[in-house]
Amino acid sequence: MMYIATREGWLYLATVIDLYSRRVVGWSMADNMRTALVNDALSMALNQRKPENNLLWHSDRGSQYASESHRELLVANGITQSMSHKGNCWDNTVAESFFNSLKTELVHHFDFATRAEAKQEIFEYIEVFYNRKRHHSANNYISPADDEMLPKSA
Repeated sequence: MMYIATREGWLYLATVIDLYSRRVVGWSMADNMRTALVNDALSMALNQRKPENNLLWHSDRGSQYASESHRELLVANGITQSMSHKGNCWDNTVAESFFNSLKTELVHHFDFATRAEAKQEIFEYIEVFYNRKRHHSANNYISPADDEMLPKSA
């Protein structure tokens, strides 16, 4: 989860990232860190991808990810939870890398007047730039969208 400062107060961002393509497949933003924030991001990803069971869900140890409603959402969708070790951000490096890119390439260049302004800029960063145009070393320097269009070997 990432915190974004605005002159109205904090905006919180939760994401779901495909580990293979590095595409942000689910995200949610709110003015609070309640469990609905992470559940909405995961639900968006599930609705977009319609995956089969047996997925592995990496997260930190935040109370939202340990909540009963979040665990119920995982069980209902056949997802196994993998929480990072206490105090170890390296267990979720893909998410941490995304948040670092978002901060470096967007957030640190803006003084957001409102949460709505921040939401619009972050939406455009994720859906227009990051997923479709930004090159990733993990994808042989092509975008997540382009990577997903490549034929996959069996």
